Amino acid sequence: MREPATQLVDGNNNGSSLPPQALLERLKDYGQEDAFTLWDELSPDERDLLVRDIEGTRLGSSDPKGCFSLAGFVHIHWYIMTSPFTDDPTRKFFECHKYFGLEADQVTFFQQGTIPCVSKDGRFIMETPYRVAKAPDGNGGVYSALKSSRLLEDMATRGVKYLDCYGVDNALVRVGDPTFLGYFIDKGVAAAAKVVRKAYPQEKVGVFVRRGKGGPLSVVEYSELDPSLASAINQGTGRLRFCWSNLCLHMFTLDFLNQVASGLEKDSIYHLAEKKIPSIHGQTMGFKLEQFIFDAFPYSPSTALFEVLREEEFAPVKNANGSNFDTPDSARLLVLRLHTRWVVAAGGFLTHSVPLYATGVEVSPLCSYAGENLEAICRGRTFHAPCEITF
Repeated sequence: MREPATQLVDGNNNGSSLPPQALLERLKDYGQEDAFTLWDELSPDERDLLVRDIEGTRLGSSDPKGCFSLAGFVHIHWYIMTSPFTDDPTRKFFECHKYFGLEADQVTFFQQGTIPCVSKDGRFIMETPYRVAKAPDGNGGVYSALKSSRLLEDMATRGVKYLDCYGVDNALVRVGDPTFLGYFIDKGVAAAAKVVRKAYPQEKVGVFVRRGKGGPLSVVEYSELDPSLASAINQGTGRLRFCWSNLCLHMFTLDFLNQVASGLEKDSIYHLAEKKIPSIHGQTMGFKLEQFIFDAFPYSPSTALFEVLREEEFAPVKNANGSNFDTPDSARLLVLRLHTRWVVAAGGFLTHSVPLYATGVEVSPLCSYAGENLEAICRGRTFHAPCEITF
C-alpha cells in the first residue's frame, strides 16, 4: 500500500533539493516553432496514443465514459484500454461509428485486469456464494495489461518511441499534442505530465510532490492527501503549497514503459478506494484495490512538468448532470466557450438567442485542432449560437 502522505515535501522549495518548479515549464514560455519541428521529424509510426475507457456509472449512464456523447484523420495508432465490464460496448460503439474515420487496424483494444474486493475487516466480498466480487485494477493497470497482452512488443515492432497517455473523461484533451510531444523530446526525459494550478484546496485532483527530501517526483491522490496539507499555504507566494494538479495527461518513452511494467509488477503498489460493492447481501461498503497511472512517476529517472491553460485543456467529466461540478453539461460548456474564443480570435462574430454563458460554437476537429487556420472560415462572418462549424 502507499505510505502515508505526511512525509511529503511541497513544490515550493520547502525541504526539497529539487522542487517540482525546477522541472516545470509553462506553455506560454515554450517556443512552439521548435516543438512543431521535432514533431514533423518523427515518422507516423513513432507516435502512439493510449487511453483508458471506464464505466460511466457516476454520469447516470450504463455505457462506458468513452461512449458518452458530449454533443481527423490521423496516422498514429490508437491503443484503448477497456475492462471486462466495458470492453464489449466500447468495441460496438466504435464499430457503429465506423471507427470515426480510422481504419479498424489503426485501433487496438486491450483489457485491464481485475482484483478481488475486500470488506473493511479484510475479508473477500462474495458476489455469489461461489464467486468473489472483483473490480478493475485502476488506470495504473495499463502497464501490466500492456505487458501481459504483449502490446509493448507490438509497439516496438511498429517502431513506436513515444506514447501520449490520457484519460477518456476529459473533453478538452489535445490528442497527440505536437507542442507537448516536441517539448518532451526536447527535454530528453523519460516521463512528462501536463499540469495546471489547483483551482481550490478541495479540488478532486491529485498533486505532484516529492516524497521526502531528495525523493522522487510523485503524485498523491486527493483522497490520500491530509486536508491540512491540501489547504496549506506557502507563505512566500501566498499560494497553495501543493498546487500542481495531475490531469492524467502524460507522455512516456516506450523504454520507460517497459521498465515500469516490471517495477510495478514487482512492488505491487495499490490504493484503497471505498466503494459500494455488489454482493450476495446486496450493495455493501468495501474496498477496491487500484493502481493509478501516476504510480509510474517514482520509477522515472527524469520527469518534466508542462503547465498548460486550464480553460484550454481540462474539462473533466466525473459526475452526472445535476451535480455541482465536473458534469457532461459543464464539460460541454467549456468546449463551447473555448471554440467561441477561437472563432472571435479568427475575426468571426456571434449572435445568440439565449445567454452566451449557456451556449457557444463548436468547431469540428476537421476544421481546426487548436484554433489555428480558422480565418478563412470565420473572418467577417456572423454565426448564430448555438451552432457547429464543420469541415
